[in-house]
Amino acid sequence: MDSTSRITDLESAVNECSYTTLPDHHTLSEDSSSVNGFKPLKSFAYTFSIVLFICSTVLVLVGDHQRSEILSSILPPTSKITPSVVVSSRGVSEGVSEKSNANNLFAASNPFPWTNNMLSWQRTSYHFQPQRNWMNDPNGPLYYKGWYHFFYQYNPEGAVWGNIVWGHAVSKDLIHWQYLPIAMVPDKWYDSNGVWTGSATILPDGSLVMLYTGSTNESVQVQNVAYPADPNDPLLVEWVKYEHNPVLLPPPGIGSKDFRDPTTAWRTPNGNWKITIGSRLNTTLGMSLVYETPDFINYKLKEGLLHAVPGTGMWECVDLYPVSTVDENGLDTSVNGPHVKHVLKASLDDDKKDYYALGVYDEAKDVWTPDNPEIDVGIGLKYDYGHFYASKTFYDQHKERRILWGWIGETDSERADIEKGWSSVQAVPREVTFDKKTKTNLIQWPVEEVEDLRLSSKKFEDVKVETGSVVHLDVDTATQVDITAEFEIDEKALEGVMEADVGYNCTTSGGAAGRGALGPFGLLVLADGSRTEQTAIYFYIAKGVDGNLNTFFCTDESRSSKASDVNKQIYGSTVPVLKGEKLSVRLLVDHSIVEAFAQGGRTCITSRVYPTEAIYGASRVFLFNNATGVSVTAKKVKIWEMNSAFLHPYHFSAASVSHVTSLYVLAVILFSGLIIMFIF
Repeated sequence: MDSTSRITDLESAVNECSYTTLPDHHTLSEDSSSVNGFKPLKSFAYTFSIVLFICSTVLVLVGDHQRSEILSSILPPTSKITPSVVVSSRGVSEGVSEKSNANNLFAASNPFPWTNNMLSWQRTSYHFQPQRNWMNDPNGPLYYKGWYHFFYQYNPEGAVWGNIVWGHAVSKDLIHWQYLPIAMVPDKWYDSNGVWTGSATILPDGSLVMLYTGSTNESVQVQNVAYPADPNDPLLVEWVKYEHNPVLLPPPGIGSKDFRDPTTAWRTPNGNWKITIGSRLNTTLGMSLVYETPDFINYKLKEGLLHAVPGTGMWECVDLYPVSTVDENGLDTSVNGPHVKHVLKASLDDDKKDYYALGVYDEAKDVWTPDNPEIDVGIGLKYDYGHFYASKTFYDQHKERRILWGWIGETDSERADIEKGWSSVQAVPREVTFDKKTKTNLIQWPVEEVEDLRLSSKKFEDVKVETGSVVHLDVDTATQVDITAEFEIDEKALEGVMEADVGYNCTTSGGAAGRGALGPFGLLVLADGSRTEQTAIYFYIAKGVDGNLNTFFCTDESRSSKASDVNKQIYGSTVPVLKGEKLSVRLLVDHSIVEAFAQGGRTCITSRVYPTEAIYGASRVFLFNNATGVSVTAKKVKIWEMNSAFLHPYHFSAASVSHVTSLYVLAVILFSGLIIMFIF
């Protein structure tokens, strides 16, 4: 609605207003002793009432986008208005990513007495999250006309899954985000049950097209097209849905709820475009379909499948992209040829994990083949061995890099989410490259811009950590920090271990409290002084029957919180360590989230933790060594205090502000005129 139309509507509203004269018995005579004091009060009361009415009217008339901006400036970041608590799982019947928390039902009968102090502390300082309410999958990330754009699944009405729209934020550096008005809402029959996950494609002429999954009024998953209303708007505030949506329906043989999450398109040699969409067959065969289109409106389903893996179940949030095997820079999604590997990734709905594999994409046959079938998609490597899901990459043409986003859901109870007024965060964006040393995996590393948040630091060198000991590292604050550490073990001690340790597994071998000859050892973060609460990130070295050493990288949440309604896991996997390399780790600690990167990002683990005592100034950092047969030296440990990213609503230009203000001024003038006429 343009400004002229809004002003016309406002004038019409004014003309339709009617006023009733007070009955005679309420009228004061002019010679009353109270007349001089009452008339100004009466005028003030009328004026005050009218101004309140004006504010309500203008909020209705200015439109959804400006109204949301006004309300955002009024409401606090997290609302303590708590709706009735519903603890049932959401999203399964709809066929989408959801919060699946086994503790929900238990928490309903045995809730932990969370305080406002505890819940307020959980909000992160430099990870992306909305001002309030529920968030899940990242959608359509891109760089456009000087801005990074991030869209996300969002419930504007509460801290639980439902009412899904596309939230929207922009940034100049992928760290300092500014909230924009909601980008798309479920207002058509083809997306009335949710505007779900999608991807952006930038065309050669710089124009932009967005493909997304809609859940229809009959809960059928269909694919739709949307465009920027104004391609010249660098903020992409307004979006227009294609008038003949949907452009794709589930093909024969595919379930109506098993067809979702279109990828970024890649260009073919003949000038057409191709996308892949996740699906499954007979509930267990996870697979990816390929479509070709000349114009993003008309599509042809290609014969065969891009790839399928038996026993992996529904594939959602599929991603296919190239990585260079020789260069450090990322590649546009359409690149193929020599010195290129293609990464195929799928989010498995059955276990809520993101699996990837390296392979070769044959663009003539539209078939992707894994380099190693034994670590195929869904049965091998994971982006992250902790709590990380529904991820999506995009090519950042501004800095020639491939950027990965990932959704970090909650592992507390829904009751707690509702009490604090929000749920979920996004991982710090990661740059993804091919590991040229191992040639078997990817490297994931936090984008360089996060280092701009580093403030004061402390450095510790050559700290000897004897067997069975814990060493406190004296830092001023430890609730939002960036930690790098290198550990060294004496080579003779490694060679002297005689017994094989073939049964070790991070998740089943006792966590940080379990003891072996060569581990565990590492760091304790978000720990209180007496370590009644702690989150352990550690290495464990196990000797195989062949005499070779396998290094495990793990995170133990089992003592991370005293709360009874929190899911506490032990995560981890092996990490490749090449000859001559020290064991290295980087930790991004941000209140209720810990992201851990081992050996430069070969293995990553993300944890959600909810301390009740190790919060604010009580949070500490320790080194520990529970190995029985070897001392460990922390060669270098550096801990930076991290600044906050200060996420906030985008402040529109003076022209936009003056437009809204002018409506207020006009309304006040019109109503003031009526009041004056009425009084005199």
